[in-house]
Amino acid sequence: MDTINIKIIESVIVIIAYILLRIILSKLIDRTIINKIVQKQRGKIIKKAINLIFFSTCSIFLLIIWGVDQSELALFISTVLTVIGIALFAQWSILSNITSSIIIFFNHTVKLEDTITIIDKDYEIEGRVSDIGLFFVILKTKESEEVSIPNNVFIQKMIKKKINV
Repeated sequence: MDTINIKIIESVIVIIAYILLRIILSKLIDRTIINKIVQKQRGKIIKKAINLIFFSTCSIFLLIIWGVDQSELALFISTVLTVIGIALFAQWSILSNITSSIIIFFNHTVKLEDTITIIDKDYEIEGRVSDIGLFFVILKTKESEEVSIPNNVFIQKMIKKKINV
């Protein structure tokens, strides 16, 4: 086999792996949405973010397969990441909230309509979870007030969850 055929086979393997990972991930997110009573819109946002990461990785592999010099590729990627890092440095909390949103989506026991108490050293907040978004968790209190808590703060606090028996 000549090198072009090998590169085509490697490219096909990378693309098939990308498609399979995307399908598996999509089913995992859909199952999580059903089990945790999470808004479908949130699932779509999570899917888009993870698909972007998979697509970028797949593109890098394809560029390496087809002979882009790795040092040039590394230079390009580091340059792009540096520009993005500088541009978003002032907005680090946005990235932190998005990352926290993904953690809440997959690993947190709290879901929509749960009644919880957030324990803080200065005060406690009790309410019903009315929305879990990409940046905030919204609680409705007994006094009919809405309290929005940034996701990165939400995952750092101790939470009491009322369980219906």
